[in-house]
Amino acid sequence: MGSALVPRLVDEGRDVTVLDSLTGSSPDNLADVLGDIKFMHGDVRDYDDVRKALEGEDAVIHLAAITGASETFEIREETFEVNHEGTKTVLRASEEGGIETVVFASSCNVYGSTDTYEVDEEVEPDPLNPYAEAKLAAEKDCLDSSVRTVILRLSTNYGWSDGVRFNLVVNSFVFRALVGEPLTVYGDGTNWRPFMHVKDTARALEQALGWDEGVYNVGGDNLTINEVAATVVNHVAETDVEHLDREKGPSYRVDFSKAHEAGYEPAYSFGEGVEQLSEVLHG
Repeated sequence: MGSALVPRLVDEGRDVTVLDSLTGSSPDNLADVLGDIKFMHGDVRDYDDVRKALEGEDAVIHLAAITGASETFEIREETFEVNHEGTKTVLRASEEGGIETVVFASSCNVYGSTDTYEVDEEVEPDPLNPYAEAKLAAEKDCLDSSVRTVILRLSTNYGWSDGVRFNLVVNSFVFRALVGEPLTVYGDGTNWRPFMHVKDTARALEQALGWDEGVYNVGGDNLTINEVAATVVNHVAETDVEHLDREKGPSYRVDFSKAHEAGYEPAYSFGEGVEQLSEVLHG
């Protein structure tokens, strides 16, 4: 996500400082803009690192997190240290450093399982994994902060950027289709997820610097996993879809009206985004 956001901020003429622990990432992902930004190696849990990164800045877009919700059951303590305690560190440093705005990247995953209707920001979240629990705890600290905070509950990302992740369902399906592997769906595939192109996510994060404080659902398309698989087969390559006898993941459909009212609209349709990713990977 950061590898899509930082070039956008640079293109918009903003002065950018990046703080990154380089855990699972690389400065190479920002190779095209490294000469235009200030890059600092540090840990979001370390107050001194965060405080130094904020010197001279007026806003923060806080992305640092352990991701991969299903994997966080095995690393619950570390997930809370980074995703919750790290956010508290960012907020404390922002308050003491005179930061005007913090945009916090949360997740629609906090809603849990709500596939009978589209949930808006007034629905009580019901997180089902440590990743979502930590994000929700961090949200509450954001709302209690004296700094103006804008919380984006983001949809599942897909699409090409430097540092692209292939543990995300759409990206994984596109790659598997291109190499002739079957698309593996857990359970019956009827569970719903909201999806969002990574470059649309970057645009939302940048635009949110000017939004009123509060919580916003942000995304593009609500689709079942079966619909995702069918789109990949139709737009990338014919391949088998295999349903595995395993528990399907959380299911939630999300209402994005509040973000639309703030002026945000996605630029990519789901099919267009899948085709673009396929073209880049295919070369």
